[in-house]
Amino acid sequence: MGIKRILLSFFLLAVSLAASAKVDYDSIVAKYHPDMTEGMIYIDKQELMLTLFSPDGKVLAEFPVACGKNIGQKQKSGDFKTPEGMFHISQIQDASQWGHDFNDGKGFIRHAYGPWFMRLYTGRHKGIGIHGTHAPESIGTRATEGCIRLRNEDLEQLHSLVKVGTTVIITPDAVR
Repeated sequence: MGIKRILLSFFLLAVSLAASAKVDYDSIVAKYHPDMTEGMIYIDKQELMLTLFSPDGKVLAEFPVACGKNIGQKQKSGDFKTPEGMFHISQIQDASQWGHDFNDGKGFIRHAYGPWFMRLYTGRHKGIGIHGTHAPESIGTRATEGCIRLRNEDLEQLHSLVKVGTTVIITPDAVR
């Protein structure tokens, strides 16, 4: 019985290490061919993680995120899905006074987007961005209407490291 527990422990450790493997920069570049002039943000919807790369491919920061409540590629406004593909930051807006009614019975929430809204040019979907939150407990979950949500302190750090034009890659969900 002892050997089975030891083997099971090693197996679980191996699975855990494999699951926590860092993002493979070379694979991303080979698949997407991003413009790295301003660096790159890579958002993994499965792992609910954002990784920021410098123009030369070094990891500058990693942050947990929340993304769309529903799994899959965004099809239309209101489907609560996060779009998948390669985009770029088209605007960085002061969102410190913005609010929103999430239709959850709590009414209008002031400061719902944190200090910044990094608007993404997706070509098709309007109003998608990377922003902060009034609900830090939602980070690491599927909680948004389609945007990428970070803790406000993480957003402040990200804001200091990115510019308009930064490439943003959002990975597809594994399960459809």
